[in-house]
Amino acid sequence: MNNDRAEGKTKDVVGRVERQVGEWTGSKEKQADGTARQASGKVQNAWGKAKDAASNVLNKAGDSKPPQRAEDDTETEESVNARRSRS
Repeated sequence: MNNDRAEGKTKDVVGRVERQVGEWTGSKEKQADGTARQASGKVQNAWGKAKDAASNVLNKAGDSKPPQRAEDDTETEESVNARRSRS
């Protein structure tokens, strides 16, 4: 979990509390501020999740090896014909 996710979650929770206090006290300004902070926290948290997902993809890509091609022991028709024409 990166810093953006932690900070985003904190802003989200603080915004929820602030919005709820605004509802209890009847303060439209507190409600609006809380809603804005909550939205900002959700966006920051989502950004952190996206960064984590990208990092995980890059880490997995770096750990994997490209598939290896199996040796082909069968002769193709062209190689058989080429060998016959030389003889």
